[in-house]
Amino acid sequence: MTTKLFEAVRAGEVDRVRQILAAAADVHGRDSDGATVLMLAAHIGNLPMVRALLGAGAEVNATDERGWTPLMKAAYNPELKRGFADVAQALIDAGANVEAPIGYGVRPLMLAAGYGETAVVETLLQAGAEVAACNEGGFTALMMVKQKHYVDVINLLHEAEREAGVGEGGCSTSHAPGSNV
Repeated sequence: MTTKLFEAVRAGEVDRVRQILAAAADVHGRDSDGATVLMLAAHIGNLPMVRALLGAGAEVNATDERGWTPLMKAAYNPELKRGFADVAQALIDAGANVEAPIGYGVRPLMLAAGYGETAVVETLLQAGAEVAACNEGGFTALMMVKQKHYVDVINLLHEAEREAGVGEGGCSTSHAPGSNV
């Protein structure tokens, strides 16, 4: 049943997904990488599918074997070379943790910024993502994006840092490397 559910999500067949779930498929089932169907739907940017899965009780803060959450998957898809702000917003509305880190302490804001995903960055900032959080190397999202020259994202992060009262690219003490966040 789980295989059929993953196939239907990949195919974008929302009605079929609802039918499979109604037939007692496990919305929490995982693939060989530990990813859930919600992670898959978020990763391909299928907002109606994400909403259907959330409505069926999919866990919004589940993690795969690498620690990636559905929100992190929505922040940027390297195969499609884009992120999905509308999906990120739906996940945030459902209670997604905007500060959940993956390896090296990278948070969704850092990932989206690093790939120049202006709309996702804006969504995360509006949801309260900590602009001054640092990864384990001591880099903030702004420090990371400046290396790639994404001007729109740089401007958003500069404004967010100014509003937060932090110095340019400075780590907040509560989100510095080695803190318990």
